[in-house]
Amino acid sequence: MSTAPSTLTVAVLGLGEAGTEIALGLAGAGARVRGFDPVVPGLPGVEAATGDADACHGADLVLSLTTASQADSALRQALPGMSATAVYADANTAAAGLKQRLAGRAGEAGVSFADVAIMAPVPGRGLHAPMVASGPGAEAASSMLGACGATVQVLDGPAGAAATRKLLRSVFYKGMAAAVLEALLAARSAGCEDWLREHIAAEFTAADGGTLTRLEEGSYRHAVRRAHEMAAARELLGELSVPARVARASQLWLEDLARRG
Repeated sequence: MSTAPSTLTVAVLGLGEAGTEIALGLAGAGARVRGFDPVVPGLPGVEAATGDADACHGADLVLSLTTASQADSALRQALPGMSATAVYADANTAAAGLKQRLAGRAGEAGVSFADVAIMAPVPGRGLHAPMVASGPGAEAASSMLGACGATVQVLDGPAGAAATRKLLRSVFYKGMAAAVLEALLAARSAGCEDWLREHIAAEFTAADGGTLTRLEEGSYRHAVRRAHEMAAARELLGELSVPARVARASQLWLEDLARRG
């Protein structure tokens, strides 16, 4: 385990599921951690603060783990408590445009900003979940988090570059999860959920680098036939009283590919 410099102070804004695990990991690595969350009274080894600005007093790094909807207000409230040498790292899952606006606001206040994206679920990994960072404060944020045992890849580019990678990954993973949920719900209604669950698991197990190529190229090559297939799948889901959200989106994508030839 990495040992943080005894002088390193990190403020964690937002002590929800991810914030709690990361704050505890930072404290366990030896950093002084100050935290604030209006609904979490305190954590062992984490100094409780009375507000965002209070948490940021004396901090070398401020790590925002609130929510995207609260990211702007967290930054506004934090800035009065930050020194000019501190780095503000926003690790909320938010659009690139929001990260760029936050970076601009921090820059106007003379504070270096890092766009941090956590690229895997935090529960069970905590501070060791892989991260990427971009923006003017990315190198400094990576260095401080790295001293505590985190792995933070620094990307070339402005704030928003890390968020873009995170959300592109989300399109795939959350879209895949939605397809699995829809298929299993329909299979349950059809009385063959166990069969489909085993089939999906087997497909995941057998997947390799060639799977991506087959999925992409096959969709272009067989768009017309597959569009008809998904229209039939939508009809089936209707008969099973299951909303065909993913099946409909798949049909529309395939029809569009077919029109493009």
